[in-house]
Amino acid sequence: MTDTGHQLDGVALTRDGTALACQQRGEGYPLILLAGQANNHHWWDGVREDFHATHSSITLDYRGTGASDKPQGPYSTQQFAEDVIAVLDGLGIEHADVYGTSMGGRVAQWIAARHPDRVRRLVLGCTSPGGPHAVERDASVRRTLAQADPQAVRRALTDLMYTPAWLAAHPGPYTTLGDPDMPPHARRGHLQASNGHDAWDALPLITAPTLILHGGQDRLTPPDNAPLLAARIPDSRTHLFPGARHAYFEECRTEARALVAAFLNEGS
Repeated sequence: MTDTGHQLDGVALTRDGTALACQQRGEGYPLILLAGQANNHHWWDGVREDFHATHSSITLDYRGTGASDKPQGPYSTQQFAEDVIAVLDGLGIEHADVYGTSMGGRVAQWIAARHPDRVRRLVLGCTSPGGPHAVERDASVRRTLAQADPQAVRRALTDLMYTPAWLAAHPGPYTTLGDPDMPPHARRGHLQASNGHDAWDALPLITAPTLILHGGQDRLTPPDNAPLLAARIPDSRTHLFPGARHAYFEECRTEARALVAAFLNEGS
């Protein structure tokens, strides 16, 4: 690990020997921030410091992304969850708050269900339980994202992430549109992991108080998934951001920051 002031960069090893790059910033109670599918830790650029008044933020590059190893698959959200536990173990962290968005929210579900003793509070953003009970994106979105032209896909993904008004005021660059340096096998592995997620039966095992957040106009992961999660997770509450799309945590940053900070600091 390399420690520079309140910044710590290092590598954690998983049980199968995969090296995972991890990053810790700030001081305070540990908060794990989990990015979306096919993204590295830069997903949280410009947002993570919002929590540093009370928390240290911890991110990682999923296997297949960033500076982490990129082994052949198969990949799964369960495996990613165990990778996060390996990062916590490598940093010597016994307990943490966990905030996962998109595929990171799927990963967070497994962490909280399988390792309840490691999770103090849980935030699930723009995510779903997966499997046959989930509300899937419509066929037109799937077709758009399956185009052969990578620039067309990038434009479509930008539109799914942000409203036109926000894009006009924030010309980029955007850090939520995928890791451009992922090899094809890893990109396919992330897609298979996200599509194969099904935590429906495990959700009632979550014991951590849970905050579920979602953009009201999210077409990438429809907001009807939020009440499904809330009905399955015992101690949970839900908040929708009207008009927001998938990247509510950026577009509604001020409101989201206040909600998450208040939730994480309840009773502390």
